[in-house]
Amino acid sequence: MKGFIDDANYSVGLLDEGTNLGNVIDNYVYEHTLTGKSAFFVGDLGKIVKKHSQWQNLVAPIKPFYTVKCNATPAVLEILAALGTGFACSNKNEMALVQELGVPPENIIYINPCKQASQIKYAAKVGVNIMTCDSEIELRKIARNHQNAKVLLHIATEDNIGGGEGSMKFGTSLKNCRHLLECAKELDVQIIGVKFHISSACKESQVYVHAISDARCVFDMAGEFGFTMNMLDIGGGFTGTEFQLEEVNHVISPLLDAYFPEGSGIKIISEPGSYYVSSAFTLAVNIIAKKVVENDKFSAGEKTESDEPAFVYYMNDGVYGSFASKLSEDLNAIPEVHKKCKADEPLFPSSLWGPSCDALDQIVESCLLPELNVGDWLIFDNMGADSFHEPSAFNDFERPAVYYMMSFRDWYEMQDAGITSDTMMKNFFFVPSCIQLSQEDSFPTEA
Repeated sequence: MKGFIDDANYSVGLLDEGTNLGNVIDNYVYEHTLTGKSAFFVGDLGKIVKKHSQWQNLVAPIKPFYTVKCNATPAVLEILAALGTGFACSNKNEMALVQELGVPPENIIYINPCKQASQIKYAAKVGVNIMTCDSEIELRKIARNHQNAKVLLHIATEDNIGGGEGSMKFGTSLKNCRHLLECAKELDVQIIGVKFHISSACKESQVYVHAISDARCVFDMAGEFGFTMNMLDIGGGFTGTEFQLEEVNHVISPLLDAYFPEGSGIKIISEPGSYYVSSAFTLAVNIIAKKVVENDKFSAGEKTESDEPAFVYYMNDGVYGSFASKLSEDLNAIPEVHKKCKADEPLFPSSLWGPSCDALDQIVESCLLPELNVGDWLIFDNMGADSFHEPSAFNDFERPAVYYMMSFRDWYEMQDAGITSDTMMKNFFFVPSCIQLSQEDSFPTEA
């Protein structure tokens, strides 16, 4: 059941009734304790299938184009291809990955806002025509390198206009769209639609109102220049919860009906990424070092009035590995202690760090944990998004192994939907699980 990120010949363990994710993690904690205590992922592919079913049930008119850079592990791409999603790619390698799975070019969009000319030429060569653009410079680059390009104008929304964090976002203003349409006409570049993106951190539903209204304005503006517009990309920003998806759909559904009604010939697409994969992957890490510090000197802020100590723990994975997103966003990593603890076990102020000994390599600034020992394991849920990049040269720590699983129930549901291993899922090698664990089973995790 072991697979590496660059290994296409992975296998997927089919779990019998009564065997769950916790049992699988227990099994591999035991195995890794015996063989070297490297960090590892467990991916439950059934959760990806459930996310797709949820999408189909709630927002079926919107076709998902999965954001490949979010998680490009082979099992994820293959199962999403089998489910019929499109793919939003940022570079040549991502386009090649999904095309190797038999995904047709029309189901791929090239979304990098800053494209290399050589990669635009590659897209032209392999027939990936749909791409996004938000500036005249990018438009001229596309015109020179891809004569069959079909461009979505990427417009900015209220949650990413202005200074501060928004200054790092992409998207052109509504005011500038007329100029870009004029340039496209002059350059003979085909404009076919509009894209916008609203961050999952944005809590104001009114942003969707303005974004969809602005998109309609651009559609009308493009009509004046003779462009045939047929696609609206509402971006990503979906957290993965059913409640958030229902909430977004409640806001956008009447807006789409009003501005882009059924029968208008406009295809509505989106770019979900973490929505599909975040909850599907769990990361297990090992404690490799430990420091005891005085409570009143504990920088994390979890000070108590007692004389009890505080602890600083170092793990065998960090921001230069699976927690890379900590460097660019506020990742809320919540640790769970793997070993069984007594109900009345005392808790101590603790902080968690990666193995690099770098000041940036802090995973959890402050939390309360029972006292841990070198060799103990911590479990992090919801680690499927932005965790599978190549390890940084900053350290030489081993890349975590990836183990895939799926319950027989989820597998049967896929078969009922007409998705089988002999169709698009050519690299899936299913093996019956040999894990037979009971709640009484326990494994040593000490060094």
